[in-house]
Amino acid sequence: MSDHGPISSELFMADLFRSKAARDGRVIRRSLRDIERYVGRHRFFNKLDRRGFQAIENAGQIVIFCNREPIRRVV
Repeated sequence: MSDHGPISSELFMADLFRSKAARDGRVIRRSLRDIERYVGRHRFFNKLDRRGFQAIENAGQIVIFCNREPIRRVV
């Protein structure tokens, strides 16, 4: 993301989905505070849902699974 001033919600989302990890179907993490600041929780989760991605929240972080595989808690 740019360090040159405020960013738009579109840039925030584009940066997330253009990341190598997202393109490769891996896992990425973002701060819930940043999501709420730049995009809004509801809009963000709608965009994930449209892509078939899942996410979990813990300690102010959102872990995003950039694939459609099932999630299983192991411990």
